[in-house]
Amino acid sequence: MQLSEQEIVRREKLASLRKLGINPYPADLFPVDHTTAKIKSKFEEGKKVVVAGRLMSRRIQGKASFAEIQDSAGKIQVYFNRDEICPGEDKSKYNDVYKKLLDIGDFIGIHGELFTTQVGEKTIMVKEFSLLSKALRPLPLPKTDKEGHIFDQFNDPEQRYRQRYADLVVNPKVKEVFVKRTKLFNAMRTFFNDAGYFEVETPILQPIPGGAAARPFMTHHNALDMPLYMRIANELYLKRLIVGGFDGVYEFSKNFRNEGMDRTHNPEFTAMEIYVAYKDYNWMMEFTENLLEHCAMEVNGTTDATFGKHSVSFKTPYKRVTMTDAIKDFTGFDITGKSEKELFEAARGMGVDVDETMGKGKLIDEIFGEKCEGQFIQPTFITDYPKEMSPLCKEHRDNPELTERFELMVCGKEIANAYSELNDPIEQRARFEEQLKLSEKGDDEAMFIDNDFLRALEYGMPPTSGLGIGMDRLIMYLTNNQSIQEVLFFPQMKPEKKAAVPKPEDFLKIGVPQEWVDVVMHEFLSVAKLKENKATQVHQKLNGLRKKNKLPVAALQLEEVEKWFNQ
Repeated sequence: MQLSEQEIVRREKLASLRKLGINPYPADLFPVDHTTAKIKSKFEEGKKVVVAGRLMSRRIQGKASFAEIQDSAGKIQVYFNRDEICPGEDKSKYNDVYKKLLDIGDFIGIHGELFTTQVGEKTIMVKEFSLLSKALRPLPLPKTDKEGHIFDQFNDPEQRYRQRYADLVVNPKVKEVFVKRTKLFNAMRTFFNDAGYFEVETPILQPIPGGAAARPFMTHHNALDMPLYMRIANELYLKRLIVGGFDGVYEFSKNFRNEGMDRTHNPEFTAMEIYVAYKDYNWMMEFTENLLEHCAMEVNGTTDATFGKHSVSFKTPYKRVTMTDAIKDFTGFDITGKSEKELFEAARGMGVDVDETMGKGKLIDEIFGEKCEGQFIQPTFITDYPKEMSPLCKEHRDNPELTERFELMVCGKEIANAYSELNDPIEQRARFEEQLKLSEKGDDEAMFIDNDFLRALEYGMPPTSGLGIGMDRLIMYLTNNQSIQEVLFFPQMKPEKKAAVPKPEDFLKIGVPQEWVDVVMHEFLSVAKLKENKATQVHQKLNGLRKKNKLPVAALQLEEVEKWFNQ
């Protein structure tokens, strides 16, 4: 592992602390009794407090120093005075430990008293401090120049998502997103629990991936010698519980779909699904409106939200538009009664990307997604989907070509999907068999036949309505984040590219003297990196390192370094 100069220095400090008998990673409890937020909200001059946190900045001025620590609740200023910390003759704890061996990023514990500075800053006077954890890698903190310009900010998305732990430390607003995410889950739970519904858990590893049209992840169970699938949806298991006698069940489920990744899709995501007996999709629309209005208020204190350039209101009621009318309004094409061939030709004529594996449902879905979906900005229920699009949904009571289904669109994306659930086992079997035909045509997202679910339906399931909500997408709207990666602590990423390990012979080939190879290799990592600099800069830097670190090597001449650049 190649260490930077700062990382080497921090490891040297670690060794020095241990030589002084200081454990840089103590095991014993530290008796914290205040957070920074509690101190500020209930500030009392002279009050004794015990706090702990990460050292984030400091300004050392001889025998005194102002610093800043950060805990889970925020930041506060602390004041280190040599004579307060070291009242006796021995001043080494301040002069050596604090000034020389602590670094920005270290965790420290403080016993102190509160006071207000002359400029009105609420501050902790440090009476005693302890090192709780030594940071061996410097934080990617932004820097500010004399003119107040901020630079070197930690804002590269790929680095931030890979190193979320550092992102949360140096970008405090990131934490606010995840606090709101938890508020959303809590608000939804409260709404369901107050309605008398029951939270449950269902299997993640399933013998048949059901409940959605999606490509699953597959694995193998060694003891049972059988294939298993990661859950793509929990619908069929929750309906089994309705068969079993529950009137209302819900689950926040981790689902996994082996599909593409983009700004709104992650292969692992969180969905909420709820099923309520003796209800239909009309009841569920009103229930959904009230739910989302409640959640918006609990998360943001208002039903209004901003998403990019759009202002969105989650205040009830929401507009309702049928799927047929939406397509007719935006394309002029009426899908009613059209054959698969007519739909295919119409889609092609509209410039929609379709292929021969697609049945009627998929063709209609592609037309709607391409031509209509993006038009709906304010929360809008799209209702009454064609039967071919909804194999688990009850036939519409007034039109046998349609189903009793709605999707809720916001800012051109679906965030909720709901049905009057199909509870006729004979009809359900026929729908599954139609899906099997699509699979045989090459549709790798078509549903499997779940015979155990069909057996459950044969025992009888009461009239039921079900709702699914994409929790990640909903919190994107409530926090004004355009990318799903911003609302997941650890989004899926491509494998991290490993830097090529430098080899001594690479530097020897360009003329670096043997005695200088280790120094040059450590400082520049590769020949390519070295040649990104000017010869004069390299000459000056290396000789500066030689002098600073008293290296036992001969000084380099500029002419010698210039030759390296010609190889």
